Amino acid sequence: MMDSQETRELAAQHLRGVSNHHVLQNQSCPAPPLEALLPLELQAPIATTGTLLSPPSKKLVLAQETLPSSMPHVVGNISLFQKLNRILVTATEPEAVLQQMAQALGETFQADCYLAVCWNHEIVPQAFYWWQALEHRVVCDSSVGIAQHPVLQTILHCASSAPKSLCNISDLQAVQSEIGVDWQWDGPPVHALLGSTTQFQGQQNGIVGLIRSQPHDWTDKEITNLNSVLDQVAIAISQFHAQQRIRQQNDRQALVDQLTVAIRNAVELNQILRLATSGAAQALQADRSLILMLKYSDPVVKSRALERSLRVKATVVSEWFKLEEGADPELATLNPSLNEGFWLSECMLCQQAFTNSGNPVVLTNGYESIDTARRVGVAPIFTTHAFPALLMIPLENQGTILGFLVLQHRQPRHWQPEELKLTELVGVQVSTAIIQSQTLRQVQALAEERTVQLQRSLEVQAKLYERTRKQIDQLRQLNQLKDEFLSTMSHELLTPLTSMTLAIRMLRQAELTPERQNKYLDILEQQCNQETNLINDLLALQKLESNQASVYLQKVDLKNLIAELVDAFAEKLASKGLTLATDLPKRSLLLQTDYDSLNRILVELLTNASKYAEPNSVIRLAVEHQAEAQENQTVLTLSNTGSGIAEEELPYIFDKFRRGQGVTQRAVQGTGLGLALVKCLVQHLNGTITVASRPLEEIDRCETSFTLTLPHIFNTANP
Repeated sequence: MMDSQETRELAAQHLRGVSNHHVLQNQSCPAPPLEALLPLELQAPIATTGTLLSPPSKKLVLAQETLPSSMPHVVGNISLFQKLNRILVTATEPEAVLQQMAQALGETFQADCYLAVCWNHEIVPQAFYWWQALEHRVVCDSSVGIAQHPVLQTILHCASSAPKSLCNISDLQAVQSEIGVDWQWDGPPVHALLGSTTQFQGQQNGIVGLIRSQPHDWTDKEITNLNSVLDQVAIAISQFHAQQRIRQQNDRQALVDQLTVAIRNAVELNQILRLATSGAAQALQADRSLILMLKYSDPVVKSRALERSLRVKATVVSEWFKLEEGADPELATLNPSLNEGFWLSECMLCQQAFTNSGNPVVLTNGYESIDTARRVGVAPIFTTHAFPALLMIPLENQGTILGFLVLQHRQPRHWQPEELKLTELVGVQVSTAIIQSQTLRQVQALAEERTVQLQRSLEVQAKLYERTRKQIDQLRQLNQLKDEFLSTMSHELLTPLTSMTLAIRMLRQAELTPERQNKYLDILEQQCNQETNLINDLLALQKLESNQASVYLQKVDLKNLIAELVDAFAEKLASKGLTLATDLPKRSLLLQTDYDSLNRILVELLTNASKYAEPNSVIRLAVEHQAEAQENQTVLTLSNTGSGIAEEELPYIFDKFRRGQGVTQRAVQGTGLGLALVKCLVQHLNGTITVASRPLEEIDRCETSFTLTLPHIFNTANP
């Protein structure tokens, strides 16, 4: 449900666009058809006459809700449309919008009276009148009797017969018997009536009626003009509903806040009770409210059993009622039923609220809701004939019924769930205030204080325990990583040094042939290069992580680079029975990137794939150029089939010195720096890299895929 501000903004945007369009059209060409200025659902052809009610009669016509395709009177209607548009956009209060609209429509249609009624299931209906006889005065009426208003009932009757029609009555005296509605009301005489229900978001939210005191045949122009502004009136009524809901919510929240503050400040109990009765009745627009206190003959036994209720007396301790129109304002200070009491056994309603814990007693229409055999069991204080709608909430504390909070209404009424919740909340606060005023206040305050302290202590202990547990887990993981790092580095450093030492010893032998000397020198050089590469990898990783590395951008032909790598890895892959298959675009891809960094990324990924690929399998490298409106990038996907990567290890696969479980046992060479270096280099090129490992259905193996995304495609060239 949109609030008032959202509804106003939506209406303003739509109507402002319509108005501006019309102004621009008027500067250079004749005014556009009215259909162009209205919502789409109103731009359909119309029949100027509609369905008849009961026997055929030209006095009562239901005009269709849509518009005619040709309208010679469009200029005048546009003026009205723009006037209502300005009212919707410029008026600051929804009530002022409806008041100004009432006057504008009443004057435009030259009616004797204009009536707009706003209603929904949550708010008491309200009407806005414009009476020409009262010097264009707009009157707002919020009495409950509006729901039974004859004009409202007539338009609703017509809407029920033809939902998408206007109520078009030229002489109500001729059709009064057909409608069956009492036409007596306090306004001007009703002879001609043109009206309709208003729709907002697919639901009725009010009615609009034009009234003439003499018979009048409503013209097609008048019907069309009223039809054309129904959406604007519906928006204004929706704004009014939103404003009323906000006011209602604010009033209810203010009541709760006032009661909370009063209880917190230990205000006198009688003041809290008066605040609760008057505030609850006004917030729920009730006509009367009572608070009844129970007094037990046996204070020790306060059971809900029916036989115990015979010895319980209810007394009125607070009362508020709404004055009827014309009543003396001084009567508002009187409490005619104050201190009036009765035994619980004398009232069936109180017994029901007493025995049914937590369940309110709800009467919609007085005696109609009470079983015939039990009607005599209602206490006279409730006067259900004058206040047929009743809501009774038990005031309860720790299993003891302290009393009742009662709300009553002069008209039949359906109590909404939100009203029940508010009343229950007020009842809880009143119960708290009653207990607070008694001797239990200090004991309860002390118990609540100790409970809060204990709860806070438990929360602190729980947080400390959780923090300690996380720290222990982190230390355990760090210790495991340290052991793995030391083991890996020891292996990667000592193995080349051992080979170098043996080669040096062999070279010291005088009888070595030149061929063997060259062999040992090659071993020495190879192992020395391995140590140097390891140290260089560590230094490169450190520079990349500290953002000290530079980027040297140049044009790189990705297809040529991949072709060179395929040739370089062909012998190495063939020795393991592996095959490298490529899927490249037909066009050459020229990237503006750092050649060395991109080359190192691909080398490390191919090296990693060759380590963990299943022997005699295929390694696949696919390249795709994605050129879209907001993206221009190259995506490289390198996939191999093997044992795969465990799901719990995927988030850490690019961490330094982090190797998968079991690789050391399988004697897979590596330091755990390659993929960490790849990730840093990819970030260095403003790219992204992800990894996925999914099991294959046909074999007990997994497919591991690294997806590299490089932005900033520089150019594409023909092959």
